[in-house]
Amino acid sequence: MATILIIEDDNAIHSLIKDTLVLHDFKTLSAYSGTEGKLLFEQNQVDVVLLDLMLPGMNGKEFLQDIRRNSTTSVIVVSAKNDQNSKLELLTNGADDYIIKPFDIKELLARINIQFRHATKPSITNTKEIHYKNINVNLETREVRINDQTLHLTGREYAILLLFLENPQKVFSRANIYENVWNEPYFDSDKTINMHISNLRNKLNIDGTNYIKTVWGIGFKFVN
Repeated sequence: MATILIIEDDNAIHSLIKDTLVLHDFKTLSAYSGTEGKLLFEQNQVDVVLLDLMLPGMNGKEFLQDIRRNSTTSVIVVSAKNDQNSKLELLTNGADDYIIKPFDIKELLARINIQFRHATKPSITNTKEIHYKNINVNLETREVRINDQTLHLTGREYAILLLFLENPQKVFSRANIYENVWNEPYFDSDKTINMHISNLRNKLNIDGTNYIKTVWGIGFKFVN
């Protein structure tokens, strides 16, 4: 049974989310502050975090930055902030998805299930590891290493990396990447894809190699 950590200080919203998740056979953990959420996260095996931003004590942004130092657990931000800059900032800082309050509970469930599809999506390879140049990916632990250094990728970044590694000769358009990684029709602006590619490119550049090539007018591909 998958475990979802709900970090939300509004009792009504918290209860709605919790009751719905329990009804759909998820195990839930409840926190009403960022500090409480951090403690529960460290003490339990958590599969997905639902994170409010405006929290007492440690706020949602601080919580996200803290866990991203050591974890790639999927984080869905659930916030009333609906401006594009706030959304892009949180996605840049490691959030895997962002849903705006008030939300449709069915949409929230769909976004949670998308995170699980990312985590369990099988590789086209029959091995437990992928090796490409200096990159090593353990498909069981989802650990990504370049030489002897471990990279801390978000769920989206990891999914994009696998897409490139499994198709190293292919050029992907932004729509291709979005539809493969988000598992839904491409409707977002190019900013979202560009931001995730930029973040992934910077993390991979730890050994001085620019692994992701921009193919102008088309999209992106891995360097040969």
